[in-house]
Amino acid sequence: MDLPPNTGPDLPASPVVELRQYTLKSGQRDTLIDLFDSKFIQGQEDAGMTIIGQFRDLDRPDMFVWLRGFDDMDSRKDALAAFYGGPIWAAHRDAANATMIDSDDVLLLKPAWPGAGFELSGLRRADVATDEKSSKNRPLPGIVVIQIHHLRRGAETGFARRYQAEMAPLMATTGASLLAAFVTEHAENSFPRLPVRVNENVFIGVLGFDGTETHARNEAALAGSAAWQVFWQAARPELTKPSETLRLSPTARSLVGR
Repeated sequence: MDLPPNTGPDLPASPVVELRQYTLKSGQRDTLIDLFDSKFIQGQEDAGMTIIGQFRDLDRPDMFVWLRGFDDMDSRKDALAAFYGGPIWAAHRDAANATMIDSDDVLLLKPAWPGAGFELSGLRRADVATDEKSSKNRPLPGIVVIQIHHLRRGAETGFARRYQAEMAPLMATTGASLLAAFVTEHAENSFPRLPVRVNENVFIGVLGFDGTETHARNEAALAGSAAWQVFWQAARPELTKPSETLRLSPTARSLVGR
């Protein structure tokens, strides 16, 4: 095991985070994951980013989902320019791009309240020599579930406050671990070469579970909870479209979710 760059006891949560969902060509997800985990993690972190987690979507076999963080919007601009203008991307971009249909589904985020970002201090990434192919044949590790709630503009502060006070403790009693929570970062995209979804206003909860069965039990318990019903009844006027749930399995070198 090796310690990823910038990881240590005083590592702050990234104040700016991207949630990236890539639609890939059929059968190409493992090709991209092998390339990402072996080549792109180190290169991006050397440029000043934090690669938080990368995942297989359990319900969409051609989707690759990942998260990366930055210290602020200016450092995001510098880090992205350094990586995408650097030798690692130049050497491997054609192979990466050959796996993709679309890579523009990107949400730019910030922590929903103080302390709501990912706690990465002390986490260690698996060594690059980890046998990714053999890991696919083992029982699934813990899963990460990302819930995306689409809100009217201006509703996010109140929604986040109620979620922190009411929903987070309730979900903890049914097997969920709240890993992080975010709202949309509405600052201008500091690296327009890579587009983001500028017209979105979301609240995102990132939850950890021991596995798919624990998540299913959590969903059933919440559906039968009066407190859960009350929360969503109150929140319904603030929602602009149905919420999305991503069930994700971490890759061998993901920091989050192992």
